[in-house]
Amino acid sequence: MNSVRHWPDRFGDHAVAAFRIAVGFLFLCHGTTSLWAWPAEPYGGTTAQLGAWPGWWGAIIQVVCGTALIVGLGTRLAALLGSGSMAYAYFWGHQADGALPIQNDGESAALFCWAMFVLIFLGSGSGAVDRLLARRREEATPEPAPATAPDTDPASLVDA
Repeated sequence: MNSVRHWPDRFGDHAVAAFRIAVGFLFLCHGTTSLWAWPAEPYGGTTAQLGAWPGWWGAIIQVVCGTALIVGLGTRLAALLGSGSMAYAYFWGHQADGALPIQNDGESAALFCWAMFVLIFLGSGSGAVDRLLARRREEATPEPAPATAPDTDPASLVDA
């Protein structure tokens, strides 16, 4: 059997990392646009009002989860929260305007929801803080002592 790894196996972890970073960056940009009108003016021209439901809270989730995804810290949890918030945005914010995302301007919410849903299962990929922390925990954990074999002498099993 050939021991050479095929290129998808060798680079798959890096592709997951690139996907995580791209999705996180785009998600972060949605949040900063809604909160501070940066790097672009928000849809509708106004930023979310402090504490307003759901716009301000959704933007906070986007900024926090987008940043976490970029650095790969708490990737699965950030992806779960981000995916859920986008499902909420789609079903309660877009679907009333039409059944399909192309009809209701919900493509970005649907794509973010599914992209982050996939990251819940794929994890962070290479170059993530999650991986660095896991490696440090492994190095700090002492090796368990070898288990001693129980006394298997047949004479010890008989009551005297």
